[in-house]
Amino acid sequence: MKFALITAILLSSIGLAQAASAEKGQALVEKANCASCHGAGLNAPILPAYPKLAGQYADYLYYALKAYKVGNGNPQYGRNNAIMGSQVQSFSDADMHDIAAYVATLPGNFVVKK
Repeated sequence: MKFALITAILLSSIGLAQAASAEKGQALVEKANCASCHGAGLNAPILPAYPKLAGQYADYLYYALKAYKVGNGNPQYGRNNAIMGSQVQSFSDADMHDIAAYVATLPGNFVVKK
């Protein structure tokens, strides 16, 4: 009985932590003005070369942000994009997790073909 109660409390606290990080992520996204390139709701890029971000997996978004921060310094891991590289330099790992958590909650229109 005690184990079930402790498990329920721990699982509910994880959900609260995600909500708090998504809220922080929203503030960071707005401050960085990500919509200026990725469009309204981060789902309508201003150019076809820019990706739709809304609804993407949080893990993928975090690792993409991390790779932009690393840049060309590590050719096996880094991503080379001058705009994104400069955008993410001021973000900490926690900030990038928060941004990824927020963007993953946005409704996207990805299509999965079966």
